[in-house]
Amino acid sequence: MAQRGTDTTPEDAGAEASKARLRMWLRMLKSTRQVEAVLRERLRAEFDTTLPRFDVMAALARYESGLKMSALSGVLRVSNGNVTGIVDRLAEDGIVVRVQVPGDRRASLVRLTRKGQEEFARQAEAHEAWIGELLSDFSAEEADTLSDRFDAVSHKEDET
Repeated sequence: MAQRGTDTTPEDAGAEASKARLRMWLRMLKSTRQVEAVLRERLRAEFDTTLPRFDVMAALARYESGLKMSALSGVLRVSNGNVTGIVDRLAEDGIVVRVQVPGDRRASLVRLTRKGQEEFARQAEAHEAWIGELLSDFSAEEADTLSDRFDAVSHKEDET
């Protein structure tokens, strides 16, 4: 006969797993917010810039020919309105340029200028070093495994 308290039903195991996943999510969110806060502060202090500006430059760095504003918003998963102000300020600073799309007077592509490419390269190098420092407790194998697991979560979201 089993001792009282050692029997677990499938419902108990499911509830336990659910609570464990919730705890994991909350810790992951807390860690993400802490890392993000450090990145925001370091970008401000060392480059006099913001994380959203860095994110826009990072997205554009992956698309040399540029992106339409709607595509840029999609890559960043934010509204067009959020991106427009950032792009306007980056254009004023000579970091990005808007180029008219041939055959579509309403659309323009946004792409990094040479100055923008150089500035992004400087910032990206520092960003990578900061991430390396902040996440140094993870081995390369652990980082790869977690990346794969998070990709699987992202693919689930894409399927819904």
